[in-house]
Amino acid sequence: MKTFIIPMASALALTSSLTTTQAMADPIVVGSKNFSEQYILAEIYAELLENAGYEVERKINLGGTLIAHQAITSGGIDLYPEYTGTALTSVVHGTISTDEQVVYDEVSDYYADQLNLRWLAPTGINNGYVIIMRDETAKKDGLESLSDLASVAGDMVFGGGPEFPERADGLPGLERVYGATFKEFRQFTNLGLRYDALNQGDIDVSNGYATDWQLDSGDLKVLNDDKGLFPPYYVAPVVRQEVLDAHPDIQEILESVGSHLDNSIMRRLNAKFERDHEEPADIVADFLHEEGLVD
Repeated sequence: MKTFIIPMASALALTSSLTTTQAMADPIVVGSKNFSEQYILAEIYAELLENAGYEVERKINLGGTLIAHQAITSGGIDLYPEYTGTALTSVVHGTISTDEQVVYDEVSDYYADQLNLRWLAPTGINNGYVIIMRDETAKKDGLESLSDLASVAGDMVFGGGPEFPERADGLPGLERVYGATFKEFRQFTNLGLRYDALNQGDIDVSNGYATDWQLDSGDLKVLNDDKGLFPPYYVAPVVRQEVLDAHPDIQEILESVGSHLDNSIMRRLNAKFERDHEEPADIVADFLHEEGLVD
């Protein structure tokens, strides 16, 4: 067996060539967490990349935040949509702030320095927590803000997700910042059941998200977070740096949709999936054509 000795410069050139060729041959793997909005956002990124000529592999519905995070840090996926507030509280464990730029900079710097991941420019979607109640109840008690709610919270039943009693920006935050202590807390794992219970009067107050399609019903009141408890939760694509290095043009491709998305639009898209039972691929194809983002 012959042993070939390749001069260092040639070896480096060959390695670089092989690496680039391999990178070009590999599909871009787009992932998502395990809820409706994530399916749609991931499909948006996937279809934009495919329209630009890239082969895409979808790994949708991976699980919660930490599962998706592990997938991208291990190289199991190349990108997925994430929320600045989620990254701040669940990954960075940083100081809660209501300043959107401060939060974005903190998570972006941490991901770049510690994880070799890049946060691209955020979209117009800020899907943070909102505290909601029936509009008729809010009008009867003259409630406009969370400060107003605190004065009557002791007579009200709060229905929320399983994580809400423990989160710093959940019930502990409502008590710490607003002095709001509720008569009872009822847990709802399913967000839709939470809205059903609220509309039926089984609970008085609940936590939702700013892009929940149910908020457009006209029957619910979103209370103003007048003391700034909740951090911003702007959506942006998080991408492995080595993938961007191999394909620098995908940054512009992924960021092209940012100005076309906001909370109102996202609520409309979520409704098509959850209420109207349309497929994410069909929802996204229609949306991208309407916005002139694909051919």
